[in-house]
Amino acid sequence: MRIGILGAAGYTGGELIRLLVNHSEAEIVFANSESNAGNLVADVHEGLYGDTDLRFTTAMPFGQVDVVFCCFGHGKSEAFLKEHPIPAEVKIIDLAQDFRIKGSRPYPNAATVGEFPAPTPESHDFVYGLPEINRSLIAQAQHVANPGCFATCIQLGLLPAAQMGLITNDVSVNAITGSTGAGQKPGSTTHFSWRNNNLSIYKAFSHQHVPEIRQSLEQVQGALTASIDFIPYRGDFARGIFATQVVKTDKPIEDIVAGYKAFYKEAKFTHYVDKALDLKQVVNTNKCLVHCDKVGNKLLVTSCIDNLLKGAVGQAVQNMNIMFGIDEQAGLHLKPSAF
Repeated sequence: MRIGILGAAGYTGGELIRLLVNHSEAEIVFANSESNAGNLVADVHEGLYGDTDLRFTTAMPFGQVDVVFCCFGHGKSEAFLKEHPIPAEVKIIDLAQDFRIKGSRPYPNAATVGEFPAPTPESHDFVYGLPEINRSLIAQAQHVANPGCFATCIQLGLLPAAQMGLITNDVSVNAITGSTGAGQKPGSTTHFSWRNNNLSIYKAFSHQHVPEIRQSLEQVQGALTASIDFIPYRGDFARGIFATQVVKTDKPIEDIVAGYKAFYKEAKFTHYVDKALDLKQVVNTNKCLVHCDKVGNKLLVTSCIDNLLKGAVGQAVQNMNIMFGIDEQAGLHLKPSAF
């Protein structure tokens, strides 16, 4: 698979290159970065010394690749694709939020390039790339919208409950993320002296990933009237997301656990665990781990992922593997940084 990477100098771009240089079926044709053109990739992503002599480039030879990864910030993918037509045969995996909500934004080149049917308010050319519920659609897709990091972790915690029809009351969600979730560009809440030994809340009840979560829960449960009351936290660590979700239900815990295990029986990277979780079990892997406890009528679901891998580029590579019909786990056999 010949690969082009757009926005290759950020955290997600660096993580993606790290995976792809060790992927037996992948060849990186270009890594695009306007600000770093001509520089060695390893001089920016220093963990890649000795792994690649690739240089960043302003060139974008779309005719020479099979798939393009868009690693832009949110809102930039849609604008870029309006200005830069990509051949119809080239697959696109977008890591921003621009095309995740079904029907809201069809592929913007559709009307102008003439390679796709003209968009209508009902059409949507991107498949939502959560393999645990959309694997067959991803396998047929030309364009995939990779899910958000919080959205991935929280959905994977709640989807089996949705399949059992348990989400009928408002759900309380708390999740804490590492500093890499804010991107590579320094900000007032990401530099070390502020983040270290600190904790804070942001975008309470209004985080941009909530519509994604609702969309998938509705897809699985059939309808969702309950509120998803999500409070995100900034953590004083670099990577990972740890989430708790409280669902009110009278269903016995034994039946719930059986339902969770059945839901993820065929999943390659999402696993139900019979004991309490900790974050280091998933950091530096493409795994999501899920665990359930119950007290009275309160079901407590815990889920955790690495925000840069299962929450971003690991899932993107997983989607690429599915799109090209190869082993879903190719290039993703990673060692957790447990110690």
